[in-house]
Amino acid sequence: MQKVKILIVDDEENIREVIKEYSILEGYEVKEADSGVKALELLNSEKFDLMILDIMMPIMDGFTLLNSIPKEKKIPTIILSARDDEVDKLEGFDRGIDDYLCKPFSPRELMARVKAIIKRTKTETSLYTYKDLVVNFLEHTVKINNKEIKITPKEFEILKYFINNKRIAISREQLLNKIWGYDFYGDDRTVDTHIKMLRNNLNNYRNLIITVRGIGYKFDDEK
Repeated sequence: MQKVKILIVDDEENIREVIKEYSILEGYEVKEADSGVKALELLNSEKFDLMILDIMMPIMDGFTLLNSIPKEKKIPTIILSARDDEVDKLEGFDRGIDDYLCKPFSPRELMARVKAIIKRTKTETSLYTYKDLVVNFLEHTVKINNKEIKITPKEFEILKYFINNKRIAISREQLLNKIWGYDFYGDDRTVDTHIKMLRNNLNNYRNLIITVRGIGYKFDDEK
C-alpha cells in the first residue's frame, strides 16, 4: 500500500521537525518547505495527500500560496497559525481549507486531525456524475456538458456536502455548523442566499437541491 504523503510548510525549522517526527511515527511520508515559494515548487512537481500550512511566512504567506495552487493540484489542507483570529479562520475556510489549528498546538491533536481528514478523503469518491453534470472533488470543479461553471468555494463545499449526504434532509443549522463553523455568527439567511446562488449556477440541475419545508434542504438525484 502506498504511503500517505504529507507536505509541511512552515518557516520555523523546529515546528517542521516536531510535525515531521510525529508524522513519521504514524507511517506517513514527509516533505518539507520553509516558504510558500518552495511549497509551490513541490506541489507542482509531486503529488501529496495533505498539506500542513503556516500562514505567517516571509516572501509568500500561506493565503497567497493557497491562491497560487492550480486547481488540479489542490489538496486537503490544515492551517497552523499563531493568530487566533476569526477573520483568518473564515478566510481560510473560504479558500477551501479543511481545518485550522492555533499555535502553540498539541502534536497529538494535530495527528488526530490529520488522520480524520485522510480517512475522509480516502473514502470519498473523487468524482460525482449525473447525466452531463460532473463534480470533481479533487479539482474543485463543476462541469455541465463539458463546460466548467463558476461557483464560489463556499458553494462548492455546500454542493459537496449535499452530494456526500444524498437524500438526507439537512437543516440550515447543520449547514452553518459544517460549512461556516460553530463560531460563525450569521443566520439562516446566509444559507438561503448561498443555496439560491448555487441553484442559479447549476442551471437545469437546480432542482436537484430540494427545499424541505420546516427543516432545510436535501440533494436528491433519484426523484
